[in-house]
Amino acid sequence: MPVVPPKPPANGHTADPIAPQDPALLRRLLRAKDRMDAASHEAWPVQRLAEVSGVSDAHFARSFRQAFGIPPHRYLLTRRIEQAATLLRDTDLPITEIAFATGWESLGTFGRTFRDITGQSPSAVRLQAQARLEPLDKVPACVLKAAQRPDLTTAVSEKRRRLAGGTNPSSTTKEI
Repeated sequence: MPVVPPKPPANGHTADPIAPQDPALLRRLLRAKDRMDAASHEAWPVQRLAEVSGVSDAHFARSFRQAFGIPPHRYLLTRRIEQAATLLRDTDLPITEIAFATGWESLGTFGRTFRDITGQSPSAVRLQAQARLEPLDKVPACVLKAAQRPDLTTAVSEKRRRLAGGTNPSSTTKEI
């Protein structure tokens, strides 16, 4: 498994990626995260999130990643894919309608990203959910969401690069 060494900051100082943050800043970051959760179908560029948090764009992006372990864009993708998967399983809405309802502007982008992240096409997820015999009504919703949450710790572009045979590995990875 490739190991990604931490990239030293440009100023030459080593930064602790898990350093504790100011509680007031964490509350402001949570405010932005809550806004994304409440309206994940909307566009959330870093500038808008930074305004919600009351910090600069760069400080927001850096602090969000440090606090939550993933960049804001990946967090938003996770929420959109999670919501789309739920709608595919629990409703009979057309896939196109689900794509637009969860914030995607293109059906093609939705399908490709959904497949890259979950490993299945939206229609396959729907068929698999319809084929299940055991009801999941007795399992708490929070447990189901956690179990079905897509893994976005690796960028979609990195996953595509790994799947493409014969391409050069990322310059930040190192073989053991």
